[in-house]
Amino acid sequence: MSVDTATGDVEESCDNCAGTTPHQVQIKIRTESDKNENTEFSREPYRVTECLSCGQTTSQRMNNA
Repeated sequence: MSVDTATGDVEESCDNCAGTTPHQVQIKIRTESDKNENTEFSREPYRVTECLSCGQTTSQRMNNA
């Protein structure tokens, strides 16, 4: 499950394009599932970026930023 909580367009470096390109940036809340855990309390924020030139998508857990 994921829920968009914020979106925006920014210029960021893209490894695939080898330069700075426009990116769509979203903050998503994702449920991390583990068979032995209660998933109700395992939601974490992720920063998800998509290069608007080549389409490459990256995702980084905000607690690991």
